[in-house]
Amino acid sequence: MRTEVQNFAQLNTDSLYELLKLRVTVFVVEQNCPYPELDDIDRAPDCLHLSLLQDDKLAGYARCYRKACGTAAIGRVVVAPWARGQGLAKKLMLEAINVCRKRYDGVEIVISAQTYLLDFYAGLGFIAEGEAYLEDGIPHQDMRLQ
Repeated sequence: MRTEVQNFAQLNTDSLYELLKLRVTVFVVEQNCPYPELDDIDRAPDCLHLSLLQDDKLAGYARCYRKACGTAAIGRVVVAPWARGQGLAKKLMLEAINVCRKRYDGVEIVISAQTYLLDFYAGLGFIAEGEAYLEDGIPHQDMRLQ
């Protein structure tokens, strides 16, 4: 198991294809949620793409970026269907938190969590803020790392 952290310009076409394919497979197809998965955050100069590779195959992915409000964000957290049940989501999130802390030193980290995962994120130190809301038809909750 290894991780790669790259900005958009560092991603080769195969890596970019694999991470976008995984995101669409899970967030659009599996979750039956048609929405514009591709956004300009991916290409933002401060966005880092974190890939978790198992035998050189993409097992998980997250992106870390600086929000306009000055916080750091972790988003598009996903584990490949074939790689689930191995504790990779926790490994991926801990690595993403470390990436944010190194890249955006001293900045608070926020996430927009699907509500069914609130306990998972709380176990990593995230605290729910505000009310739950629908994002593209899926219940979400803003959370901040304490």
